[in-house]
Amino acid sequence: MELHAGLPYWIAKNPLYNYYHPLKKDISVEVLIIGSGITGALVAHELCEAGIQCAILDKRSIANGSTIATTALLQYEIDTPLCELVKIIGEKNAVSAYKACLQSITDLEKVFETINYNPDYSRVPSVFYASNKKGVNLIKKEYIIRRKHNLPVTYLNKRELAEKYGFKAGGALENQVSAQVDAYAAATHLIDYHKKNSRLDVYTHTEISRYKSQGKGCELYTSTGNKVKAKYVVIAAGFEAGKFLPEKVMKLTSTYAIISQPLDEKYIWKDHSLLWETKDPYLYIRTATHNRIMVGGEDIKFKSPEIRDALLRRKVKILEKKFHKLFPSIPFITDMVWCGTFSSTPDGLPFIGEWPGQENMFYTLGYGGNGITFSMIAAQLIRNKLLGITDEREPVFGFER
Repeated sequence: MELHAGLPYWIAKNPLYNYYHPLKKDISVEVLIIGSGITGALVAHELCEAGIQCAILDKRSIANGSTIATTALLQYEIDTPLCELVKIIGEKNAVSAYKACLQSITDLEKVFETINYNPDYSRVPSVFYASNKKGVNLIKKEYIIRRKHNLPVTYLNKRELAEKYGFKAGGALENQVSAQVDAYAAATHLIDYHKKNSRLDVYTHTEISRYKSQGKGCELYTSTGNKVKAKYVVIAAGFEAGKFLPEKVMKLTSTYAIISQPLDEKYIWKDHSLLWETKDPYLYIRTATHNRIMVGGEDIKFKSPEIRDALLRRKVKILEKKFHKLFPSIPFITDMVWCGTFSSTPDGLPFIGEWPGQENMFYTLGYGGNGITFSMIAAQLIRNKLLGITDEREPVFGFER
């Protein structure tokens, strides 16, 4: 199934990573990573840096799944507000999840410093604004609990928000610790770096058709009949990981995005901040190179690629209308449009780790709006597990929470 449609900006901005290397022989590897998107790339990076032999396998070209369609906002804030998450998983675990996301933004920055490459990673503030009266009440509650746990947050009332950012809403929560990135460039350069420096093997256009546990490892078979023996397997294939799961744990969502033609700097709001609202599903906005403005949202339950794609034109019109309502003076002219399919979970947290009773296979599942920060956490958790290092984040993101 195609995970996106339209023309994602990242594939127009970056040269395609034209790497064609199907698996044509039987191989043996310590860790096999299935999926070459930003999640698989980060897992490979952490394992290679730890000296663990690994290989990546993907049925597509490198990073050509959901990674090409992400808008790549990096925030410590999870799709489920903290004041609501505490009711689901308890205050201790909820706060731990938020603090883990906060740390992952810095950890991602360090990863790119390690490979001496900046995939348009930049620190920008984030503004979580109230869409309506219900949203005003939400951000007030959210402000209190974030302050209680020393999470970075500032409350802006209606007047302060308008004066600082130039749009009207009932109030907002602001922080100065968020970031944005080009996820496609990040994934392809991470993989390329470790192909050259860590002897990372990467096999594209190769699909796993079946697998079985074999003693203390796994045997996987490709659709062309080749066998892969691995001590451990990491499933980093987004919602397509479902074929490896004993039962369904994710829901699928289609999301839509547009990006403007380049604009003069005078039209961009303060500090190029990330903007997102309290409604569910929410509108989210960021800037990109040459002062382009990226707008996403209008999420719907995924039913089929055909239904998702048929709605693209209508969703584009709605996103344009919503942006113009927020910023009527900005001459936003749509340049590219696209849609993609992502997975998410009921509580907004990913599932990371081993399925109970299913050893030697690790999952990184259900990303929602925090896909890249969750991917960083997953890469570290899996690395630590393989190294025998206890990680207090395990129960927060595990299947048994």
